[in-house]
Amino acid sequence: MNAEKKRLLKNGWGHLKTITTHKIAVMDECFKVGLYKQGLLHDLSKYTPEEFRTGVYFFQGTRSPNAAEKEFRGYSKAWLHHKGRNKHHFEYWIDLAPNREDGLQGAKMPVKYVIEMFLDRVAAAKIYHKNDYTDCHAWNYYNMNKQYITMHPDTRKLLERLLKMLCRYGERRTMSYIRNVVLTGKYKY
Repeated sequence: MNAEKKRLLKNGWGHLKTITTHKIAVMDECFKVGLYKQGLLHDLSKYTPEEFRTGVYFFQGTRSPNAAEKEFRGYSKAWLHHKGRNKHHFEYWIDLAPNREDGLQGAKMPVKYVIEMFLDRVAAAKIYHKNDYTDCHAWNYYNMNKQYITMHPDTRKLLERLLKMLCRYGERRTMSYIRNVVLTGKYKY
């Protein structure tokens, strides 16, 4: 077996472990708040050839292979595929404003997808930061990039509320708030 085949085989195994670990982590978090179907279905498109190939070829283990593909090609085919099939990504909800002169705008995401987006961010922070993880990692990453995000104001408000709550009060209190307030309709979204 030549060196390139060995690299791809090693990358394939590493990528499979990473996406499966992430999927299970998000599933566990979804189950904690009662989003069972979303937990089971989360990120299944990562196992499709369109996305998995990129993961194998650009796998590094320390960041998303989509970022490496973007540096190489100038865009990521895998990311374009992924965000177009997974409603928990705010990018799925971006469209032209009714008045085209207003450009692109974010549509208001259904609450269950905002929660899944939040849980996705938390799980990713735990996986990438491992033993250095704190409950502020997801907020810090979001805060560093929020100026570039096109998102409906109500969606942004809820996501930021949850990220800040996690940072200030921890996971147990935040999950309880999601389960008992947000998902029961007591939070006015």
